Amino acid sequence: MKLIMERTVFNKAQLEMLDIMANVRSDEELDALKHAVSEFYARRADEEMEKLWQSGQWNEQTLKELGNAHYRTPYKQ
Repeated sequence: MKLIMERTVFNKAQLEMLDIMANVRSDEELDALKHAVSEFYARRADEEMEKLWQSGQWNEQTLKELGNAHYRTPYKQ
């Protein structure tokens, strides 16, 4: 059986993250890095939500509708 591996081309951000991760030397450092990345994306999400709120695309009614929505995957019983 012939195994064919495709070449992966990394973008600039991925290469930067690989360089950063190469210096992680402990589980504690890995946890800290994961926390920092998580905080980065949480901040971005907050900023985007603020933009939606300020533009009027998101409001109290939207929150209420979302609170009453059911997005679960229906399963056969």
